[in-house]
Amino acid sequence: MATLRSADPDREAFERLADAALKRIPANLREKLADISLQVVDFATPEQLASVGLEDKRELSGLYEGVPLPDQSMWDPGRLPPRIWLFRQPLLAEWRETGVALEDLVTHVVIHEAGHHFGFSDEDMHTLEESVSD
Repeated sequence: MATLRSADPDREAFERLADAALKRIPANLREKLADISLQVVDFATPEQLASVGLEDKRELSGLYEGVPLPDQSMWDPGRLPPRIWLFRQPLLAEWRETGVALEDLVTHVVIHEAGHHFGFSDEDMHTLEESVSD
């Protein structure tokens, strides 16, 4: 467990962990994630927090922004590509507080947010997360 801020993994390390998590998703689903942009920043913006009904930037560790696959239409004009956001500081705080491996925390958030892209239920997301943990 990290105790010094200088020992905290940087944005690039988070990106590597997130990319590794995405690569563990089954190929039939992973190919449907090809257009998703993965962003790592320290905290969510006030607008992102408001979109999920939160005020404290330390409470949000990840966010999916986009139209879930089941809701997409070929008639939708010029949408921005979907994004999965990872918020580094809340994830680091959870890592320090819980002692759960950072790789596992990042994988959990990436799988959860990717599940939103597919329109999965929480149960489906849990099943997907179990499949990549094996």
